[in-house]
Amino acid sequence: MDAVRVALLQEALAGTEWLRETHRFAGALRTSVAARGGDLLLVGTPQYEPWHLAAHLDDEAARSGLAELSPTLVRHTVPPGAPAHLAVGLRRLEAAGRGQTLLVVAQGRPGEGLLERVHDARRGGATVLTLEAQTAAMAEMTEMAEMAALAHEALTVPEEATGLDLDTLQHLVSAAAGEDAGHTAPGRRLRDRLARLADRLTAPQAPRW
Repeated sequence: MDAVRVALLQEALAGTEWLRETHRFAGALRTSVAARGGDLLLVGTPQYEPWHLAAHLDDEAARSGLAELSPTLVRHTVPPGAPAHLAVGLRRLEAAGRGQTLLVVAQGRPGEGLLERVHDARRGGATVLTLEAQTAAMAEMTEMAEMAALAHEALTVPEEATGLDLDTLQHLVSAAAGEDAGHTAPGRRLRDRLARLADRLTAPQAPRW
């Protein structure tokens, strides 16, 4: 994503509930993984695998010094011959429990299989967070409401009303999660945001993704 676009969007949203909610959610994610010693599980829906968020969180983990932000990507389908870090299937969620954080990126129907496993993870003691930029059609899905009900923390942004698509939302959340508490104020000046985002995008990407 273009660094200028993200920074300008942050500037446009400064002082709004949506940027505050983005920082609140990112803070909850950071606090959860730090308090629990890491073990962050990241999963999408059958239609959407959050590769980019996994890479950005990996990058932020290295930059912020908070290794616990580096996630394990849980996949609905694991192709034959996938490397170990890309070969973690949904059964991993069955073993999730106390001391672990599960971040669900919802795009499209989660499906009964994912809902059941997220429910099991929460019942086992895992902290569940859900992230979605919701369209009007998605808002009418019963499954989306069920997923939101399982979350300890949720960030659901109406896409049409805010212009925040899921890709943009993931960039904002991952950047905020990697920032120190003293530098997360939504009103930071534009040039500071541009400098940070430009640095992130020009640096080598996390090698495992």
